[in-house]
Amino acid sequence: MSDPRTLKHELVHAGRAHAALVFDEDGRAQGWCQYGSPDELNLKHARAYWADPPPSAHLRIACIFVDKSHRGQGVARAALRGALGQIAAAGGGLTEAISETTVGRQAQGRFLFSATVELFEHHGFTRRRQVGKHAWIVSRLVDPTPIPLRRHTIDLSQEGTT
Repeated sequence: MSDPRTLKHELVHAGRAHAALVFDEDGRAQGWCQYGSPDELNLKHARAYWADPPPSAHLRIACIFVDKSHRGQGVARAALRGALGQIAAAGGGLTEAISETTVGRQAQGRFLFSATVELFEHHGFTRRRQVGKHAWIVSRLVDPTPIPLRRHTIDLSQEGTT
């Protein structure tokens, strides 16, 4: 399959991948936040991570993707919020990510594979340890919630920038 959006959508709906998808008004996925167990998702900066590993996480956020024509419209924020809701509905637990800080530098969006440290911090994550020039392990305990998951629409015009 050549279209990554369609592939991601099919994998999530088939239960072969975990992600919160963000759709545009035409029903096309314009962004997503992929998460899963640490066993199923690879790490960037693995050597530095394993040199002094943090407490074992239940889940890992590995990738936040936003189509370049939708960047700066709150898609990453909506995807992360959706993934955290799914994680909470599935029982919660310690959740980690490796992300990059962008304060004081101009970072190319195409090189940010899991959004920014600042976005994670806005959603309650804490920096644990630096593992690269700009990369940090961030984590947060996601409380379980009994709220059932449902599909809902997010007005991206109200989201602000990521």
